[in-house]
Parts: sequence; C-alpha cells; structure tokens
Amino acid sequence: MKKRILALVLMAVMLVGSMAACGPKEENLEFSLEYAEGTELRMAVGYNNKKTGLFFDAEVAGEGITLADGKTYHAGDLKPTWVEVQNVLGITFTDKYQGNSATNEFKYWAEQLDQVDMVAGSASQLSEAGVAGDLINIGEYLDDMPNFKKYLEENPIVRLSITGDTANGGIYFSPYFDGVNDIERMPLMRTDWVEKLLNGEGAFTAAKSNNVNAAVYKPYMPTSGKVKVDVVKADGSKVEKVTKNYDKAGNIVQKMNDKLAAGTLTGVEAVNMLRTYIDEAYDGYYGTNRADLFIGQNAAWDADELVALLRCVVANPQTLNGTDSVQGIFSREDDNNQRRVDMFRFVGTLFGVRGLESRQDYLYLGADGLLHDARQEADTYEALARMNAIAQEGLISSSFMNMEDTDTATMLANDAGFMHYDYNQTQTVYNETKLNDGEKYMAVMVPVALWQDGTKGGVYMRFTESWRSVKTDGWAISKAGVGDNTDKLYAALAIIDYAYSEKGQILMSYGPDAFIKTNADGSYVTFNFNGKEMPVIADATYAELWEKASGNYTNYARQFLGSTLSFMKSQAFEYQCTHEVGKEGAGYISTAIGLGTIKHPELAITKNPWYTSIPTVLPTTKAENEIIAKYAELSSSGKFSSSKGGENLFCDIIVKGFTMEGATSVEEVVKTVNGTWNGSGYLQLKQDAWDRLVDYYETLNK
Repeated sequence: MKKRILALVLMAVMLVGSMAACGPKEENLEFSLEYAEGTELRMAVGYNNKKTGLFFDAEVAGEGITLADGKTYHAGDLKPTWVEVQNVLGITFTDKYQGNSATNEFKYWAEQLDQVDMVAGSASQLSEAGVAGDLINIGEYLDDMPNFKKYLEENPIVRLSITGDTANGGIYFSPYFDGVNDIERMPLMRTDWVEKLLNGEGAFTAAKSNNVNAAVYKPYMPTSGKVKVDVVKADGSKVEKVTKNYDKAGNIVQKMNDKLAAGTLTGVEAVNMLRTYIDEAYDGYYGTNRADLFIGQNAAWDADELVALLRCVVANPQTLNGTDSVQGIFSREDDNNQRRVDMFRFVGTLFGVRGLESRQDYLYLGADGLLHDARQEADTYEALARMNAIAQEGLISSSFMNMEDTDTATMLANDAGFMHYDYNQTQTVYNETKLNDGEKYMAVMVPVALWQDGTKGGVYMRFTESWRSVKTDGWAISKAGVGDNTDKLYAALAIIDYAYSEKGQILMSYGPDAFIKTNADGSYVTFNFNGKEMPVIADATYAELWEKASGNYTNYARQFLGSTLSFMKSQAFEYQCTHEVGKEGAGYISTAIGLGTIKHPELAITKNPWYTSIPTVLPTTKAENEIIAKYAELSSSGKFSSSKGGENLFCDIIVKGFTMEGATSVEEVVKTVNGTWNGSGYLQLKQDAWDRLVDYYETLNK
C-alpha cells in the first residue's frame, strides 16, 4: 500500500492566532510523492550523545520509565515524539546512531553511507558531501515539500544558509533551529545586589567595605557633551529618550579614576559617587530607584557605568554576601573553553564590535557590503584590551582568570558571583534551586554602545548580534543509503516536510499531544507568545520536567520526549518552563525588541547590509575548503576554538593581554592573524563564496 507524503494529513494547521478555539485541525492535502506503508529508515541521527537520540538508552530508561503520557518506555524503545512521527507518516525506524556529536557522527559514517538512510552532521560537512554527490539534493524536491518550501521562501537567509551549491541551488541538509528570529544570550545580574547598593534616600552606608582596586580601565563613553538614547518607558508602553549629560555629571569612570589617582576610594565612597552620577547624568530620571539604570525596563546602562557598578560590587562584599570577597563577571563554567568564550561574546555587546557572536566563524557584513572577519580587525583587539583592563582590576572572577572548576550553580549558591552572559532559561532556573527568598538572578537589558552601522560617526544604540538563526548542525539523506529505493527517499523527504508543517513544528518542540494541555473538546489550551497563540504544556509535563530534569527544558525534551533534536524548536515550550524571574527579565528585553530599542541582524537581505545576518554556512567549493583547511590557526581546533578542550586567543587576551607569540600590541596581533595565519586568504575565499551566493539569490527573485 502506498502512502501519500502527508506533510501530510496532520499538517494540522494550528491556525495560529485562532488556535485557542479550534485546536489541532487536520487538512487532507495530497502531494505527488508516494512511499510504501511501513517503509524502514535507518537513522544515524541524534544530538551529541546516546541519551539524546531517537531511541531510549539504558541510562535514561533504566529498567523502565513511565512518562507524563502514562506510558512506560524501556531501553531501545522509540521516544514519544518519534512514535508519533512513525504513526503519522507510516514509517518505521531502525537505530544506527552512535551517540556522537553531529560532526563526529558524520565522520563515523562518511565511508559507509550505504549503511544509513538519514545521517547527522555539521552544516559544512553535509554541504561538502552533498556537492561531492554523497547526499541527496533536497532542493530538487521542494515543489513536493510545500511546508519546507514555504518556510524557505519566508526566510531568505535560511535558504542562503543551507544552499551548498550555487550552480544548481543544491540543498543537502535540513536546517536546525534552537528558536529562530529571537535573542539568544543576554546579560544576567544579581539584581537584588544592584538594588541594595543603589536604591533609596540619602547616602549609602556600611560598617565595612574594601578599597577599590587601582584603576586600569579608562573611559569608553564620552567624558563631556551629551548622548541621547532611546529607552522603553518604565511601564513598557512606548519609547522615550533619555540623555546622558556628561557636561553636568562627568564620566563616572574618569571621576573614579581621578579619585584613585589622588589616593584611595572605599567601597562606600564608590557607591555614593555612582549614586550621585546617576542622579546628575540622568537629571533625576530614575529617582530613588537608581538600580533601574541597569535592571529596569527603562535601563540605559553602558560599559563605563557597568565598570563603575562592578567596582562597587567587588568593594562591598560585606554588604552583599557577608564575607570579605565577591566575584564580578564569571562564565557558566570557568574552566571550560566552550563556556569561557561567552566572555568575549559579551565584549562585543559592551563595546560595539561585530563578529564576536557571528552565525559563522567570526564573519559579518559591513555597511560597505563586504565580508569582515572580527579576528582581523583592530576594533576587536582594542575592545578585548578594554576587557583585559577590567580583568586587571579584579572585576572578572579569579576562577575565570585561573581556569578553575567553578560554575553558575556554585557562584549563586555561595553568593559568590555577580553576573555573566548566557541563556536566560537555563541560568535563571537557579532562582528556584540555588537562591533564597529575596535573592534574584535576572536577565537585564543589553547595554548602550557606539555601533558603526554605516552612520557617520556611528550611533549610540543597543544592538545584539546574539540572534537565533540556522544552527551549524543538520540531518541529511544518504544517497548510497536510499539508493534506487524511492520509498526510502520519499519517506525521508516526508519527515523533513512534516517537521516544517504547523503540526510538525509543535511536535518537534512539545512532543505528542499527550504532553500538551487540552480543553474539554480536545483543542489546545494556548497562550500568547511573541504575538502567536501557542500550546500550554500539560500540568503533568511541567511536574515531570522538574522531577526528571530540574527544570531544564532542553535536557528534558531531548532525553525523554525525543523532541528538539533537529528541525524547528519553538521557544514557546521553553518559555513556560522559565522561572518567573527569568520571565520578568526576558519580558523587558522582548518588549524592547518589539518597540525597536534593541536592534539585531535580520534574516533577510537588508538595504543596509550591516543588518543582514551572515548565513550559517557559505557555499565554498571543495577546492576552497581544502585551502581553508590548511589555515590551521583559523580552524575550529586552532587558535580560535570554541570547543570544550580548545584554546581561544580572545579569551587569552582577556586574561593575559597581548602576550601571544611575542605580539605586544593590537597592530602586531592583526598583522599575525592577517599574514602569518592567512586571515586575508581565508577572508577572500569566503568573500568569493558570498558573492556567488548573492548572485544566486538574485536569480531566485527575478
């Protein structure tokens, strides 16, 4: 019996916006591709380890695990999401996943692709293998994949990110999104500490404080004149302008530096200097709630004001945690390079530097329409030098500086750390497990910085490069695996298309309907998320998520439901699992983005190319890739690694300054990267690929 590709029946157009009333709605849509009922697909796919595959492993399932759907699962059983896919599409699955990262999984199968039908890999691996003829060109079947095709048409940068061959428009993998068109990382602070230091009538007093360390950091913002910036009103209703009046208040860093140059500055004196500065620079705008400069909906803080606050925090541990020591900025895991790199990502946000949170390597498009590489630009190293100055003042955690085994949970449980830059949901969950009543760890507004977006002299604004788009992993269809068996080919295509239907997107985020709250008539209970009505998770699901995964949505979804392994992950489920404190901070940021006071890259070809998001992968040829592979220092395992055991020059500069291989200045580092390490050659090859991609894009729009 043949089954029509149903991106199929359950395209279940949830009719977002009216879904509260209608719930899942099936549409019987028939397309041209057909495959046999029960077609088997051998699946070498998952997410990074055996616990996060399509099938339960022994570590997760144990002797049997009963989930919120009331069913008991054992090792070797399909997870609920994939049971549903199997039932809806009439496909059977065989587990071939080795439990590796996407990169290593593809390496394992690369020479034996006839043994698998679908395989995970990095986007660059899959594109290269596709061009070489080893993977199916999904682009040839888009007319038979209406859901996937529609999504690509609506998101041009997604289409460009997965185009592996501009000669034929070849697409060799299905993209994965951990959320899309939304902010990713953000600053997080112990907001109760900010309030304790800055709010209230009269002067700040404390029985004891430390002295502020000798000044190393110098002003980034102006020391005179005025700067006007847009903020959201405190009630979130609209945008208004505030003025930083340096003529009246001076620059707080410069004033503290002058005081330190003349003698000592106690923690108490530093707090009162910052309080007075806020009152004068903003002409009383924040009143006695001065902490709102940093933590409010109407926050307007910048790098200099943060340094002043950090000086106050580190010099007042007795007030904040009752000890003689507190740490300033830390990373999620101070001994893990994969997390340490968030420190230089924060540098980009603080000092207006593009490319440090790029979707691909360190690339971005300039206002000149050309590709730029942050590793090759003086502005990058000047910003890193500023962060090194912050570190020299003792305002970055000693555990980061010495690569010691300390993480967010420890920092918060011990009242030991003030802030870091990371994902909101996974980090604010510690409000539930590590903090006490009255203590609060919350996402705060991104800072004001001077961004060179092509405007003459630059513009003072909030901008985040941490914007969700195509991730660097995906799933592909093995040409040798499916061979001449069109049942296998069409069934694999059906999975991809179904995953991009409305119903499929819900399934790949939430799992089956049994894990979703429903009304008496079977329709979904919904809530408004980013302007759309999205399902509410069942009470039993919520309870189980905390019981089995300590509130970590991603771990729960991947390990127990089998969702969020690839394709489209909506943040709507994750948002519901976010601690109330996490929702508060994220809500402020969401409002600011919606009202336009936080700018970000666009998933489109924009009039000003500076705002165009760089594609996750560029269609470099095999010959070009072979050349790039020889640039060892620029590779993923070279001098700019973001892997757990790797090294990263940017992190090293934050800690040590300019000490790499004898280079003692910005100019010498840039010269080394561009010349000795072949940065200029790398950038030219990427520019050539981008030019071909733009030419191809223009043919799509003729």
